[in-house]
Amino acid sequence: MIPRVNARTDTPHDPLSEALGRDVPIEGGLPEHAVVAYWPGLDSYTLDDEQTTWTATQWAEHLEDPLLENPLVTSPRRDRRAIFHLDVRLHPDDRDLACAEWAEAAHRFARAASIEMPGDTGGCHWIAVQGKPGRLDMIANLIRLDGSWQQQPADLGQRLAHEARRIEQDLHLIAPAPQVRSVPTASVQLAEVLAQLADEHCGPLAAVRGLVEHTAHRIARQPGGASPGTAHRLELIAYRLHGVQQDLDATAAHLTTTPRPHAVAPALPAARATARRSP
Repeated sequence: MIPRVNARTDTPHDPLSEALGRDVPIEGGLPEHAVVAYWPGLDSYTLDDEQTTWTATQWAEHLEDPLLENPLVTSPRRDRRAIFHLDVRLHPDDRDLACAEWAEAAHRFARAASIEMPGDTGGCHWIAVQGKPGRLDMIANLIRLDGSWQQQPADLGQRLAHEARRIEQDLHLIAPAPQVRSVPTASVQLAEVLAQLADEHCGPLAAVRGLVEHTAHRIARQPGGASPGTAHRLELIAYRLHGVQQDLDATAAHLTTTPRPHAVAPALPAARATARRSP
């Protein structure tokens, strides 16, 4: 299972549309078992005679209600993007999960993301949608019922990845292959620094050279006997800076070039001793 946290939004419509594979609003109820899990407190707010299948629009309104009811609540960064969207994808060769298995995974990811906490009656509105094969989408509003903003752990990505490994073991799923990251050598790192210094478009030396050339042109147009000589010296400085850029660029290219092994001269055949026959 591969969990991915998407950028927060200020409306649940786009995440819900992505989860279902079609735009919201959608007329009529959602397919059976499309919403495999949701905020546990929702059952106490739903009357027995209400319809059992909600439309996508009704689910979107349910997720959006805390934003509308608390118009002054903002995040620690002073924004109103309260809609949290997590999507989880199975390995392509994994088996199809039953609805109960999707629901279990949804509740476990919700707890790992601090969206749902056992015994918390004033938590966040959230739902988990299984609208695409091998994929689960969890959408939540980070504004709690008491009007506060739900803080998430700083190591959210690590917690979700750790929970994904646990779910894979418990449900006998396939874990994704570990990604091998190549660590750049010191030469490659130094070459990158030199290339940035020598960059003709946005490198610092190019910016300094441009300022020197611009100053030389302005001084050359000013009246006065010393102006031509000063402008000429500045032009020489710009010329030397350009040479430094070229040297740095050549050095960076040299550092990233794989050295060829030196050719080894073939060994000379050993001299054979000739036996002399006695006369």
